[in-house]
Amino acid sequence: MTRATTQRRPGLSRRLPYLLLAPAVLLELLIHIVPMLVGIWMSFVKLTKFFIANWSAAPWAGFGNYRLAVDVDNAVGAGLLKSFGVTIAFSLITLAISWGLGMAAAVALQPPFRGRSVVRTLFLVPYALPAYAGILTWNFMLQRDTGAVNHVLVDNLGLTSDRPFWLIGGNALASLITVAVWKLWPFAFLTLMAGLQSIPRDIYEAASVDGAGSIRQWRNITLPSLRPVNLVLVLVLFLWTFSDFNTPYVLFGTGQPPAGDLITFHIYNASFLTWNFGSGAAMSVLLLIFLMIVTGAYLLITGRRSRRA
Repeated sequence: MTRATTQRRPGLSRRLPYLLLAPAVLLELLIHIVPMLVGIWMSFVKLTKFFIANWSAAPWAGFGNYRLAVDVDNAVGAGLLKSFGVTIAFSLITLAISWGLGMAAAVALQPPFRGRSVVRTLFLVPYALPAYAGILTWNFMLQRDTGAVNHVLVDNLGLTSDRPFWLIGGNALASLITVAVWKLWPFAFLTLMAGLQSIPRDIYEAASVDGAGSIRQWRNITLPSLRPVNLVLVLVLFLWTFSDFNTPYVLFGTGQPPAGDLITFHIYNASFLTWNFGSGAAMSVLLLIFLMIVTGAYLLITGRRSRRA
């Protein structure tokens, strides 16, 4: 080993972490940061179909796009507000059901029994499937005349005489929640199951000796022990469901029913169907601000509660 090589190595070792991080930072800039900055700029200009060929010629709108989006007295603002309400209901219901199913399955599969690994694998199948393939399958199943859902409910079980519409009308939200829960609950199950592995079995055995039943053990041992996991899981599930675009787009196509008009889908239609990209970009920025506020408030509140505990 030469002296020059020995002298070069300290400098290389100091630069190596930055060199390894450089590709990830570059991709993050190209995929997320730059498009986000372009979207913010678009929200301040009147970028319509007349200026698609030359963005720089689009006239400056200032906060006009934002005023149009939040003005509930016009059709644009009223539609966005209604979509926001639908998305809130969709997110909260989907989150609650997904977390409940994940918790129930994780607790049920915690004790060892024959075939447990097979059941765990089957529960994770919806999460492992490609999203588009799974949602398209649900689209076929929810068809009114040829779908498997109506075949079971009407032809086999005879629960109703009329075949309900699941992809239009008031049932669209229920269909959307069903597909979203089917897709998300395995992630909650996987996360909670991993968290349960860190709880010593001795605690449950001692509580059982003291006469604590299963429900009391779950309330006094499982839930407090899973608090750090649940704090992250609830936030992730809320952000995923609130910003979900693939599920309504694949399930309904471009003509979304009012009952299933999620805000991401609403912004997409406001941008690409009306060709008003400035207004759509303003809605996207408002959505980003809302999610940042919710995330910050959630982390602040949960952080204070954790310190008090």
